[in-house]
Amino acid sequence: MRRRRAVAAAGAVSAGLLVLSACDKPTPFSTISVGSSSVSEEATCGGEDSVLDTSKLTACLKDEDIKSIDVDSEVDTVRFGVDPDVAKKRWTVLMNGQPLTGENTKTYLTIPGSVFFNAQYGAQGNSTLVTIKAGDGKKDSQAVTGLWSFRLKKTDN
Repeated sequence: MRRRRAVAAAGAVSAGLLVLSACDKPTPFSTISVGSSSVSEEATCGGEDSVLDTSKLTACLKDEDIKSIDVDSEVDTVRFGVDPDVAKKRWTVLMNGQPLTGENTKTYLTIPGSVFFNAQYGAQGNSTLVTIKAGDGKKDSQAVTGLWSFRLKKTDN
């Protein structure tokens, strides 16, 4: 009788672990903060360890269903935060699809809000798409393993 219970308990534990292993692991989060407001997002594309191909990247950068945050370009600082796993893989901030920063291995970066609405940096109008691009961990590699996109909206008074 005891043996049957032990076998049944082991079977239940194994079945539970099998069910849990079938669940998708969430992708790491990235966060943008301005003043006391912040928005966080799972990867728009990728976020796992596999490299994304060019067609997938182009489609992701055109995605319209992204979170936004208001920025007063005259006074605000935009703070970027990434998961430590993303930081290990080297990350870059893109503005309207073009690199704005070099590779970063820290989990935190700040940029003056004025940069995101300055024509010198390719800004147009009162809205800017910023994207956090995760690399593959190799220095100066062009490989991309994840994208996290946000829209910054200009709210100058």
